[in-house]
Amino acid sequence: MSFTYADLLEMPEEFHCEIFDGELIVNESRTTRHQAIVGHLALALIGYEDRSHGGKVFFGPLDVVFTPRWVLRPDVLFIRSERKVIITDTNISGPPDLTVEIVDESTRKRDETIKLKAYEEFGVGEYWIVDPVEESVKVFRRGESGRYERAVEGASITSPLFPGLQIALAEVFAE
Repeated sequence: MSFTYADLLEMPEEFHCEIFDGELIVNESRTTRHQAIVGHLALALIGYEDRSHGGKVFFGPLDVVFTPRWVLRPDVLFIRSERKVIITDTNISGPPDLTVEIVDESTRKRDETIKLKAYEEFGVGEYWIVDPVEESVKVFRRGESGRYERAVEGASITSPLFPGLQIALAEVFAE
């Protein structure tokens, strides 16, 4: 059976489901560490956006609908103000400017392969893969070729989407 967004809307709220090319994926419950990392990132980005008014930050679960057969739920996402037309009452209808996934052992392979490719193909400008085990962040940013290029990593996360903002990895992974 091929699943679509209409089918996903019929699923009980307590399930964290996504659709990868018509295949329904049911994800495990998130850990407290996962949620803490989401909170640290969301607070840093929301604090920045409250001062700059450059866009909207959301944290999951929130459906990002690329097509009826491709619906993902990133952990954190950002949409620039000039693209707010993709924000609806119930979902994000199109590619965010930034998506963030916090990997765990059950999602690592999908986050680092399938989602990486999907976010690139559907036009997400920047994708951060946050690894709580390694306490690292892989940043993929669209290059001149239109394809993702891996950005240089350091002790903090920076992005052209958030000029002047530096998020220290120690802050992201604080217990």
